[in-house]
Amino acid sequence: MTVFFTADTHFGHAGARALYRRPFASVAEMDAAMLARWNSTVRPEDEVWHLGDFALNMKPEAMRALLAQLHGRKHLITGNNDGPAALALPGWESVQPYREVEVEGTGLVLCHYAFRTWRNMGKGWWNLHGHSHGRLKPLPRQADLGVDAWDFRPVTLAEVLAARGRRRAAPDG
Repeated sequence: MTVFFTADTHFGHAGARALYRRPFASVAEMDAAMLARWNSTVRPEDEVWHLGDFALNMKPEAMRALLAQLHGRKHLITGNNDGPAALALPGWESVQPYREVEVEGTGLVLCHYAFRTWRNMGKGWWNLHGHSHGRLKPLPRQADLGVDAWDFRPVTLAEVLAARGRRRAAPDG
């Protein structure tokens, strides 16, 4: 099982194409591309942490069908655009606004929003977030996992660390 992270998919959101300069001709094309990229990256047995803003302007039954098509055991860290219908979808393994997990020996603080400071930040923990769509300069050991910064697909912690030019996050000392 591999653990993946993503955020800010904004499935169904026409405004996302212009607001975030997404290279798709239509919402249908955007949604289909993100679904295909997700499923070509994530296997059914993998785990995915979605760090908020899953879908906007979609009917609950359309969101339910979409979530069921996406591979993996999916967890939602709630974002500012995740309404009651998105939170209630039966396809989520868990739904919460904040979570601390360990992946491959690295402590992670997961939230939709970027923090200026976070628990165990001085001990090598990372803050993984969404919300800023690749527009916010990260602090050390912080990464925006929004699809706009990651080729519209989920990524592993190893990919994040490699992109930041770091080996495994080691405690400061």
